[in-house]
Amino acid sequence: MDILDIADLHHIYRGHEGETIALAGVDLVVSEGEFVAVIGRNGSGKSTLAKHFNAILLPGGGRVLVAGLDTREEALLWSVRQMVGMVFQHPDNQIVATVVEEDVAFGPENLGVPTAEIIERVDASLRQVNMEDYRTHAPHLLSGGQKQRVAIAGILAMRPRLIVLDEATAMLDPIGRSEVMSTILRLNREEGMTAVLITHHMDEAVKANRVVVIDQGQVVLSGTPAEVFSQYKLLEALGLDVPVAAKLSILLAESGLPLPAHILTAEQLVDELCRLN
Repeated sequence: MDILDIADLHHIYRGHEGETIALAGVDLVVSEGEFVAVIGRNGSGKSTLAKHFNAILLPGGGRVLVAGLDTREEALLWSVRQMVGMVFQHPDNQIVATVVEEDVAFGPENLGVPTAEIIERVDASLRQVNMEDYRTHAPHLLSGGQKQRVAIAGILAMRPRLIVLDEATAMLDPIGRSEVMSTILRLNREEGMTAVLITHHMDEAVKANRVVVIDQGQVVLSGTPAEVFSQYKLLEALGLDVPVAAKLSILLAESGLPLPAHILTAEQLVDELCRLN
């Protein structure tokens, strides 16, 4: 089943200096259980696209269906927003309580969930992000990665069908990024949570099931990480980085080494080079 079905989506920002076309006819489908990474240079439209997933923004043209519900229908907005949880760059902007477990409980409380069930959801959500030992801690004393995991737990406690991370690792150090990515990968692969990751870190994108490339408000490339990153010349022309191992393996293959086309990480490249000896 498709959790997201986006067709010919347009969005224009209007301001004092005129109009800016952010999305210019995006078509995108995300199936239940997928992990999709969306990449693109700054200003490409990827964050604008993400804000359409739970109707923070509404289509200026085209449509967005969330589990079959049209975001243009005002009566359906509450249902749409319950199904799609958003995690943004700055976890401090999403954390509202002074104690971790109270923050995670905030969303379910606002949904009117009974107290006994809220307690169960808080326990389960903190366990899902490996933060149960910090339930009584003050969020402002946590590291960036830990704060982001608390923000994710708060979303999980509302039981969404899709979690969207809009540059959620952009402000984190490598350890924090690793913590958040490990959490999302485990939620997706072990618990079947559908996830969309908006990122400019290519080493994160290679871990997705599918990579979607956005440029000038349009989808210009979509496929498995191996399919997308094999087109390194196009990506570089679009101003995007390419995983070093992926580019190097392609160049070595073009020089005559019998290397497979699926190499994405340094570990994979080393393994394949060792097999040639």
